[in-house]
Amino acid sequence: MTLRAPALGWSLVFGAALIASLCSLTVQLAFAAIAVGIVGIVHGASDLEIIEHQRRPTFLALYVSALLVCLWWWIVDPAIALPAFLLASAVHFGLEDAPASRPFERMARGISLVATPAALHAASLTRILDSAGVQASSLPTMVSSLAIAGGIAAGCLAIIGVASHDRRLLIGTTALLVLPPLVGFSVGFLVLHAVPQTKARRDRLQCVTTTAYLRTTAPVLVAAVTLVGIVGGLLLRWDPSGVRSLFAGIAALAMPHLLVTPYFEGVARQSGIMPPPQARQSFL
Repeated sequence: MTLRAPALGWSLVFGAALIASLCSLTVQLAFAAIAVGIVGIVHGASDLEIIEHQRRPTFLALYVSALLVCLWWWIVDPAIALPAFLLASAVHFGLEDAPASRPFERMARGISLVATPAALHAASLTRILDSAGVQASSLPTMVSSLAIAGGIAAGCLAIIGVASHDRRLLIGTTALLVLPPLVGFSVGFLVLHAVPQTKARRDRLQCVTTTAYLRTTAPVLVAAVTLVGIVGGLLLRWDPSGVRSLFAGIAALAMPHLLVTPYFEGVARQSGIMPPPQARQSFL
């Protein structure tokens, strides 16, 4: 039963992704909101738990400040906030998802998660970015640049995946390349980043099961999901399509995770207070 659970979970994810790919943009938005906005933030929900108790007040103050600044920036100037968010995300993915000993793979992974969806779906991504608030005059250059960079990165990762027999890397990269942008990014994000990072966080917190991990992070997780819903609902006033609402809600939670948490982790690592990850049962 334990061995069947991962296969069943991934079968449901891929099945839902294929169905969403054949549906309207609204359905694809809903899929992305669930996959990234709920399932994807499970690993970030443990940010508070990995911080020492005496440092938590400072951590929370900076975390909430970054969240509010990001939200304000997204409302005032989404044309700048979106590229900044994509760049920060690419750096985060590259640093988190590949070993430090593989700088080329780090760069390829960071670029691919952000840019590969543009390689075969430039027209669809253009419409999405237009709804997200990117200036029309800069859209062609932005999308074509993403398509070229994403295609090259995907090709490099395919070679790395085949050479290292990394099935996860091959599946995630294929999803980014083949599926529509919102769906492809969601699946690639889960396969390549969210699930492995959640497992790493679960191990660090010494939670034997995923249920124990969810129980430990439940208050923060519920608050985060609620915040995404509130932010998305408020921004629907400016963007009935829901695209900007989705991006803003996810970015408001992601930016503190990308900027504030790594700083505190770096301080803890230098102080020698971070416990080494411990091998546990598989995540799903």
